[in-house]
Amino acid sequence: MATERQSKRETLRAWLAAPVHGASMALFRAAFGVVVAVAAIRFIAYGWIERLYVAPALHFKYYGFEWVSAPPRWALYAMFGALALSGLFVAIGLLYRLSALVLLLTFTYIELVDRTLYLNHYYLVSVLAALLVLMPLGRVYSVDAWRRARRGIACAQTLPRWCLVTLQLQLGVVYFFAGVAKLQGDWLLRAEPLRSWLAARGDVPLVGAFLVRPEAPYLFAWGGALFDLLVPFALCWRRTRALAYAAVLGFHVMTWALFEIGIFPWVMIALAPIFFSPDWPRRFFPRARALVPRAMPSATPAPLSRALLALLALHFALQLLLPLRHHLYRGNHLWTDQGFRFSWHVMIIEKRGDVRFTVHDTRDGRRYEVSPCRYLTPLQITVMAGEPDLIAQLARHIRRDFERRGVKVARVTADAYASLNGRRRQRFIDPGVDLSRASWSFAAKPWIVPLDRRVALSSR
Repeated sequence: MATERQSKRETLRAWLAAPVHGASMALFRAAFGVVVAVAAIRFIAYGWIERLYVAPALHFKYYGFEWVSAPPRWALYAMFGALALSGLFVAIGLLYRLSALVLLLTFTYIELVDRTLYLNHYYLVSVLAALLVLMPLGRVYSVDAWRRARRGIACAQTLPRWCLVTLQLQLGVVYFFAGVAKLQGDWLLRAEPLRSWLAARGDVPLVGAFLVRPEAPYLFAWGGALFDLLVPFALCWRRTRALAYAAVLGFHVMTWALFEIGIFPWVMIALAPIFFSPDWPRRFFPRARALVPRAMPSATPAPLSRALLALLALHFALQLLLPLRHHLYRGNHLWTDQGFRFSWHVMIIEKRGDVRFTVHDTRDGRRYEVSPCRYLTPLQITVMAGEPDLIAQLARHIRRDFERRGVKVARVTADAYASLNGRRRQRFIDPGVDLSRASWSFAAKPWIVPLDRRVALSSR
């Protein structure tokens, strides 16, 4: 029995190590690098570095990454410049491994500076960058390959199959769990938050009148859930692949036109062709073969190491478990925000909140009413008001600030209300809890007031 299991493992390793044409993976590398470079240049050109990183006096932290701080202004511009340059280098395959590593480190550090800036596609970029560091995608259709050929070193046009399978699985996980996240009452039965968003798009040319019809949100909601759940499988099957990619184009262009969700649609459009035949770009870009003027004959592929196989298995175990971790907590995770991030919960939440803090002085019993405007930018206030962890972080900061000014703080409480996906406002945080002393961990937070089910289906 043990011998049979070992034989199956060896068969799997051999299959994953087998060579496949590298053209589609080279195009994936190029598309990914260009998207990252363009995103970095946009941050510089549109002044977003100043507004999002330089202007805020306080940056919210991720648990476990409290040591990440916003660099000085000049260093931020240098990091975004390095990010743009490394993206271009990855795209053309110049100093590929080093460039991919620089891209991973700079992008992820910037992403960790302020938690209020979290977006699903930023997380996806970091995940893909980490995978690209492990992959030898610079061997084919690249400047590195061309330079080796100029030195008389024969170059292959193939890459190990595990690279292709890994990229396909990663994108498939994103789509599938985005669909699973939509299998809940707000999305399917109430068509929220789409109902609220589409109601504000009645002025869109040609389709605006349809978007405000009562059936439109349900059509978008059910269609979006089915698309996310089915498209990775349809892209894998040759007979439905062309239709599936047409759906990818239509779906993502539509979401880009109707909703403000950044570059995410273009990321998925650019990367989805990785599901096509590995050599499909040769039919469209035949002259690209010139980048690899000398191809080595077929050779026995290098075996996939056990360490690398274990690392990939661990990565995908995390990718499968993280989107399910919210089941470990009680209550509606869209309300509590516990287990929400890093789970591919795309476009399923609209939360509006209002928070005011009170500092209680131990010496004379005085109370100081504190507005978040004193510490945060408008964007930070909007995000913070809907996320309990960030409310607690600000309470801790307020305590430290008042204590520096000589106030003996007894506790810091919050008067917080929020509305979720079109519901009426309800109390969000227990007003009697000292949030400045609340533990900061992954544990459940009993000071979050549960979503009141009596108003769960009420309109605003």
